[in-house]
Amino acid sequence: MPSNASPSHANYDETLVPEYSLPDALVDEAGSAVDDVGAWRHGLRPEILRLFEQNVYGCMPGPASQTTVQVLEEGLALDGRALRRQIRLHFHGSGAHSHADLLMYVPTASSHAVPAVMGLSFFGNHAVTHDPAVQLNSAWMRPDKQAQIVDHRATEASRGVNASRWSIERIIDRGYALVTAYCGDFDPDYDDGYANGVHPLFYRPGQTQPAPDEWGTIGAWAWGLRRILDHLETDAQIDHRRVAVMGHSRLGKTALWAGALDERFAMVISNDSGCGGAALSRRRFGETIARINGAFPHWFCDNFRAYNEAEPSCPVDQHQLIGLVAPRPVYVASATDDGWADPRGEYLAAVHAGPVYALHGHSPLGLAEMPQGGTAHYENRIAYHLRIGKHDVTDWDWQQWLDAADRHLHPVDSTAEQQPR
Repeated sequence: MPSNASPSHANYDETLVPEYSLPDALVDEAGSAVDDVGAWRHGLRPEILRLFEQNVYGCMPGPASQTTVQVLEEGLALDGRALRRQIRLHFHGSGAHSHADLLMYVPTASSHAVPAVMGLSFFGNHAVTHDPAVQLNSAWMRPDKQAQIVDHRATEASRGVNASRWSIERIIDRGYALVTAYCGDFDPDYDDGYANGVHPLFYRPGQTQPAPDEWGTIGAWAWGLRRILDHLETDAQIDHRRVAVMGHSRLGKTALWAGALDERFAMVISNDSGCGGAALSRRRFGETIARINGAFPHWFCDNFRAYNEAEPSCPVDQHQLIGLVAPRPVYVASATDDGWADPRGEYLAAVHAGPVYALHGHSPLGLAEMPQGGTAHYENRIAYHLRIGKHDVTDWDWQQWLDAADRHLHPVDSTAEQQPR
């Protein structure tokens, strides 16, 4: 059995990337090539999804046995340009209870249901905006001096600490709603044996933690995104058929997994998601499977640890995860100074997902070489950009994502057919 310990160094030298062979995105386990959409949808797609469940993210349950909705607050924001709504979703099951707080900003200029961008945050709804009306989250949070977290709790000084990552005014002015929640409301980001969060809602009698092929914390966060979408299906102001899911870093991994699982998401955006996200694991560049499992043993299912220092033996790689989003639009974003997330590995995964999109009649990424920093390519259903800078989310990222979303999600007018184009 490979060791679960993290190696002491990371590779940032392309000449040291090992030779590797990727699983063919259009060949099944039996070695048969898939050459029509029907065979992919009913045969290969469920097979690849099962392999990711069993070996990487873990199997995920359905909705809680009971979910109730509580409106916490409503009011106008952004000088009247948006309606702010704060919602608490209560989840019940197996004698346990959990809840998650949603923050929504909906454009008031539109007279019809609007498309939306959904994403989880690292430090609570209060951290994505300076709006004083947003309630301060009282749940456990990872220590972070810049986010003004004290004794694992947010403080009043935590308000707006991540506002630069959300471009709320730009999102609203472009005609999109923003829907966000704190990831820790679904599962706290530490190795607590899955005693908190939503896992206990589904424990069988005598069960105290997930089985080796069942969901970890990333699975719980993805579950949460799906439950938020359930709620949006009941909101007349949101066109739930035009919802993009976005995530950064570990939450980028989450967005990809949620988008692969749930075809109700009309578009998937991954930003700097790296290992276990958009980057090819077999490159062993920057963060590796062994390092991520050593540092964050709760993120993935326990079976994923079998591939520590043994990436070639894993039956799937991340280009297949991107391919599972097909034929819906998927946007992979990287940053020039984010070697830990392996920008080239993210770019190559987007390239190697191309045959799945071509099978569906859509052009692949269409880039023969990795692009220069500061350029975006979103002409096709697979989009990619390489931002100049570090591991972060910036307004420049949002400009590109919204431009891409306009091609697929934005209604032409109030009578437009409400289906992704």
